Amino acid sequence: MIATSVAYDLVFVIHLAAALVTIAVFVALHVAGSTLARGADHATLAKRFPPRRNWAARAIHLVALSGIYMAATGGKDVSFSRPWVGVGLLCYLLVAGHLEARTLPFERRIASLVAAGETPREMGKRFVASVDVALALIAVALIAMVTQF
Repeated sequence: MIATSVAYDLVFVIHLAAALVTIAVFVALHVAGSTLARGADHATLAKRFPPRRNWAARAIHLVALSGIYMAATGGKDVSFSRPWVGVGLLCYLLVAGHLEARTLPFERRIASLVAAGETPREMGKRFVASVDVALALIAVALIAMVTQF
């Protein structure tokens, strides 16, 4: 479906870039959680868990929007009737729900504790597990997108 129109190709590039950003953000979250679990010093934790919203993690929403656009405007090879498109959308719904309901609120709670001078080391492993759930679902979606079954 590549090179059928300039608009489609631009959206495809946006889709790929947003997917790479999403993976990088979740890997960074995993590393931050691992740093917390190992008991890093307070200065390091303050850098890993700043007291602000994590807008970068929401790049996953751009992946879904661009994917929906491509499925809606593309040919039959990338339509909503293809199972791999459905798997991608289902994985997005699961990751987005988990991200917004569990991972990001957990990250904000950790950030507020770190900002208050605490080192909530016991939360590190649970945070990593939460991020790993999202990474596993992203891996399933990636496999579906690459194999296009």
